[in-house]
This record gives sequence, C-alpha cells and structure tokens, in this order.
Amino acid sequence: MKVLLAGAKGQLGSDLGPLLRNAGFEAAAFGSTELDITDSAAVFNTVRKVKPGLIINAAAYTKVDLAEKEKEKAFAVNSDGPANLGRAALEAGVPVIHISTDFVFDGSRALPYREDDATNPQSAYGESKLAGEAALAALLDKRVVIRTSWVYGVTGHNFVKTILRLASERDTLRVVYDQVGSPTWSADLASAIVEAAKSVRAGKAPWGTYHYSNEGVASWFDFAVAICEEARMLGTALKCSAIEPILTAEYPVPARRPAFSVLDKAKIKGAFGLRIPYWRDSLRSMLKELKGGGNA
Repeated sequence: MKVLLAGAKGQLGSDLGPLLRNAGFEAAAFGSTELDITDSAAVFNTVRKVKPGLIINAAAYTKVDLAEKEKEKAFAVNSDGPANLGRAALEAGVPVIHISTDFVFDGSRALPYREDDATNPQSAYGESKLAGEAALAALLDKRVVIRTSWVYGVTGHNFVKTILRLASERDTLRVVYDQVGSPTWSADLASAIVEAAKSVRAGKAPWGTYHYSNEGVASWFDFAVAICEEARMLGTALKCSAIEPILTAEYPVPARRPAFSVLDKAKIKGAFGLRIPYWRDSLRSMLKELKGGGNA
C-alpha cells in the first residue's frame, strides 16, 4: 500500500517514514516545504498525483505559547490543513490517520481521560487541534485520530533536549511539578501509527478516536529529574546539581496547560493489540539514540 505522509521531516514524521517502509509500505513522504497542507490546491494536486491508499497527517503547528499570538497560523495548519487533507481523501476514496493532542482537554479531571470525555481546550493550540479533529469528522467516516501527550524525540526541539541543554549550562533548574501527564517517545507513537496503518491495509481498521502515550505518569519535574539521571548513567556530563520543583504560578507562560492530562489507552491497546512501553524505559532508549549521534 502507498501511504502519503505529511509532516515527514518533523519530530514524529522523521521516525514514522522509516518505520512505514520497514513494514512494507511505500511511503511518499513530504516535509512542510514540499507539501504545505494549508494550500488546498497543493494538497489536492499531490493526492491526485501520488494516488495513495492511505493518508497520514503528522504535520502540525506545535508552538503552544506562540499560538496565543499566532492564532490564525495555528488554525491554518491544525484545522484548515486536516480539512484540506480530508477533502482530498474524500475525493480519492481513501482513509486518513491524524494526530491530535491532550490539549483538547482542560485538565480538571483526576482520572485518565477517555476518548469520549468532554473536550474543553484552554489554549489557542488546543482549540486549533480540536477544530482539526472536528473538520475531519465532518468529512470522513474512515479516519483514525490519535491523541497523544508530551511528545519528544531525537529530531527537533522538545523538553528532553531543552533540559539536557540547560542542565549542561546551569547549576540549578526550576521545573513545574503541579502539571501531570505521560511523556511519549515519538518512535513509540510512530510504531503505534504503523500498527493502525497495518489494520487499514488489512481492511480491518476500527475507525474512530484513540489515545496513545507511554505508560506511567510523571510531573514535568519528575520528567526533568529522570532525564538528568538517565543522561548521567549514559556518561553525559551535566553541570546541574539541583532541580527545584515549582508551581505553575511561579513560571507564567502565555498558554494555559492542562494540570492533568493522563490519557486512558485501553481502547487503542485493544483495537490494535499494542503493548505500550513504560515512559522511563523509552526515555532511556531515546537518550541512547541521541548520544549515538542521532541528534538533529
């Protein structure tokens, strides 16, 4: 099966392209400079040319704080983009796998979020991603939407690489401890997407919305401590000698984050037969890959 992959050079797409090919898919992979999903004509022309059996959208505007100022741009990529892909998929008669976010929730729960829980985004980024989900739902029955959280990877900018950089420069770090979620390695998320693509290829795809993150929970403080501990165990020299837990109120940022964004993954595990790794094990694997020269 030929797969059209949008966002192929991003954090997730960089992992996804090779995994798709290893699974026997023919991946027509496009970075944002090669396929601007906000350009409707370009999307239709590319889909008509490629003639894919499946479209996977890994493209997104993910600058959460900047989205408060660049709301129009965030909506163009995160809402109009999926709508363009959905309309082109509808014309071509093919399904779409689309990636969304925990930011569609307000974080007021104390139990992991299920797919049918009420959405209530608290930021422009979350609003734009929810709008993208709605746009696809209005166009396509044959779709798989996967919400995820706290994604990091070897490619691109992310929390893990930021903490490593800061810990090499500073004696002390101050990190929020009253926001709780589940870190997700992009390579694990990519593997889950490939399993969904295999179900599409086999004609057995259970369409709908799913949640995926690595197993376990952590605060951003816990995550930062683990990053430094694991990096040191791999021989990375860090200047930082202390990480201080702080409240969200002590670190004001433009966009409001969900205080609790743990996702219930029972549905996706059952639908695609997934065994999901524990977040710290995946962090260790990512850091080994990063240290081995995969930095981008």
